[in-house]
Amino acid sequence: MEGKEPGSRAWRPALGLPAIFQLALAIFTVCFLIQQLRPPPSNASYDRAMDRRRERGQDQDQEDQETRLGNILFGIGAASSVLERRKDFIKAWWRPGQTRGFVFVDQPPPLAESFWDNSSLPELRISESTARFRYTFPRGRRSAIRISRIVSEMFRMGLPGVRWFVLGDDDTVFFVDNLARMLAKYDHTKFFYVGSSSENHLQNVRGFSSFMAYGGGGFAISYALAEALAAMQDDCLERYHFLYGSDDRIQACMAELGVQLTREPGFHQLDVLGDASGLLAAHPIAPALSLHHLNVIHPLFPNATQRQSINRLFSAARIDPAGIFQQSICYDRHRNFSIQVSWGYLVEVSQELISPRILELPLRTFVGWYGERSELSFPFKTRALPVDLCQRPVRFYMESVKSSSNGSGISVSNYVKSEAPAAAACSSLLGVETILVDKEASDESWYKAPRRQCCKILESREGGGVVRLEIRQCS
Repeated sequence: MEGKEPGSRAWRPALGLPAIFQLALAIFTVCFLIQQLRPPPSNASYDRAMDRRRERGQDQDQEDQETRLGNILFGIGAASSVLERRKDFIKAWWRPGQTRGFVFVDQPPPLAESFWDNSSLPELRISESTARFRYTFPRGRRSAIRISRIVSEMFRMGLPGVRWFVLGDDDTVFFVDNLARMLAKYDHTKFFYVGSSSENHLQNVRGFSSFMAYGGGGFAISYALAEALAAMQDDCLERYHFLYGSDDRIQACMAELGVQLTREPGFHQLDVLGDASGLLAAHPIAPALSLHHLNVIHPLFPNATQRQSINRLFSAARIDPAGIFQQSICYDRHRNFSIQVSWGYLVEVSQELISPRILELPLRTFVGWYGERSELSFPFKTRALPVDLCQRPVRFYMESVKSSSNGSGISVSNYVKSEAPAAAACSSLLGVETILVDKEASDESWYKAPRRQCCKILESREGGGVVRLEIRQCS
C-alpha cells in the first residue's frame, strides 16, 4: 500500500463496536461526576425561583376565575354644586368594602366634610384639567370633556385586579350583583363596550348615534379596550370638539377603534317623563343593571319619596338580585283575571285574559323625553293606557319583602292595592287588598339562559282580602 497519500481511504483507522461502546460509557461517566460535584444552589436563589413560580400560578388562577364585583372599578361623574343632594342615589347601591371606585368632581365641594361620609361612599377625586381641549357645541357644557376622560384617568391609576371600568352619573343606581354576573359573560382581555341606547327614539337619532351607550344609564369598558382608549383619547377628543356630551365623545373614539356597542337591555337611561311604572313592570327577560333619571321621573312607589322608593326597591334586590323587576304571568280562568308580577315592585291584575305576548309590552303610563305621547316616540312596541279607568289593570305595589327563615331560598313579598278611587270603584277586586308572593330565588343558570319564571295561584280569599301566588322555575 506504499505511495498512498495521507487522507486517502487506506489511512483512516477503523473502530470496532466494543471500542465505541467503551468511549460512550466514559463520556457519560465524566458528565455524571461533574453534575454530582457541582455545588447546590443557594437557598435564597431557590426561594426566589419558587416564589416566581407561585406568583405565576396565582396570577393564572386569578385570571381563570370568573369576574367578581371586586374586578369592577366604578367611575361616577358628578359636579360639586349638586353632590350633596345626589349623594343618596350613590349611597343606595354602594357597598363599602366590596365595591371599588371614585366620584369625580370638577372642584372640591364646599363643606364636603359635613355631608360626605367616606365610610359609606366612594372616594372623591378632582378630575384632571381639560382647559387645553376645545368645546364648540353652542349650548352644551364643557364638563362633557372632563367626564368622558374618567375611564382613561382610572386606567392610568394602575389599580390591581381591575377587569372592567363602569361609568355612570351621580343620579344613577346600579344593581351591582347583576352587573358582575353579566360582565362575567365577556372576556375582559378583548375589546368590549357594553351598554344600551335610550328609551326615546328622537334621542337615538337626533344628534346621537344609535351605536352609543348612554352614560347616565351606565356602560362598561373592558380592560383591554380601556388601555387602547387611554392611548388615543386625548387626540380623539380634539377631533370631536363639536359634539355635545361625554357619552357621544366616547362613542366617537370607539368608532375610531372599530368597536361597536354590545347591547345589554338591563341598562336603563330612562329618557321618559312622568310615571315610569309601565316601562319597568314590563322589564326585558334580562338582569336589571341600572336606573337613571330618578330625580326626574315620579317616585317609583306611591305615597313615598324617591329616596324611600329606592331603599324599598333595594330591600328586594338584596334578597334576589336576578329577580328584581322580572315578570311572571298567571291566570285565574274562573274569573278571567290576568295577573302580571314585576317582582320586587308591582303586581297588576287585568280583568280579562290577555296573552303573554301583549302583557310583556310596556303600558304607556309615561311620555317621551320631549313630552311626546305617540307610540312612535319609542324604539320599542308599547300598548296604550286605556282611557276608561275600569279597563286599566288594578295595581298592587310592594310594601315589604323578607327571606324565608328556614333557608329554603323562598322569599315572601307583600303587595298592597294602590289605585285611583274611580278605578277601584269599578273593580271586581274590591275585596282584595293584598297580594302575597312566594318566590323561589333565581339560580346562577338564569344569568346564562334567562327565562320567565312560572306563576300559579295558591290561595284566593277575597273575603279575607288576600290572594297568594307562587313563582318558581318552570318545570
